[in-house]
Amino acid sequence: MSEKETRESGGSPEASGVTVSDIQELIRRKEEIEAQIKANYDLLESKGIGMNEPLVDCEGYPRADVDLYQVRTARHNIVCLQNDHKAVMKQVEEALHQLHARDKEKQARDLAEARKEAMSHGLGQSQDLSPAQAFAIVNSISPGSPASIAGLQVADEIVEFGSVNTQNFQSLQNIGTVVQHSEGKPLNVTVIRRGEKHQLRLVPTRWAGKGLLGCNIIPLQR
Repeated sequence: MSEKETRESGGSPEASGVTVSDIQELIRRKEEIEAQIKANYDLLESKGIGMNEPLVDCEGYPRADVDLYQVRTARHNIVCLQNDHKAVMKQVEEALHQLHARDKEKQARDLAEARKEAMSHGLGQSQDLSPAQAFAIVNSISPGSPASIAGLQVADEIVEFGSVNTQNFQSLQNIGTVVQHSEGKPLNVTVIRRGEKHQLRLVPTRWAGKGLLGCNIIPLQR
């Protein structure tokens, strides 16, 4: 799923019907780009130079203590790769929103059919027929993180996160507050994964990476 294919299709690669596999491939591409960016930064660091140091000496001559070709190439690669990274992240977000929108439409159709069947059997419109509504979705997981250990996966739709649910969710700050007050304590997390509900036990913990979870969560558009 290359950027060339994206341009030729006139939009995001998910325009014709996104799947979880498509999102996983985009995540793989994102991680590949991040690895390439790090490799180029490591090359610059090995030369004792960064992105902005001048490549000429005080007299205006090319520096003799660095390989100018390697440095210029690495700097150019970093700029290009950072642009590629932004583009892929945008595709990931669009794909996740589209996947949710499609699933939401299916849920609405299933609910309508269930209510119709219940009415025909004189059962009325039971509130129990309403499917659980998600308010956020996971778009990345760091290996070895508390979120990964708990079994959270990319594209999981969050129905409940501790005390946060669809009724009281206002922003990601709600989740952040719960996490900060629950360090070292288990949180019950309910997610919808490929149409099935899963109950997870997540313990916010300090680990080798950033934050207490090691995952990225974005709100779902309604």
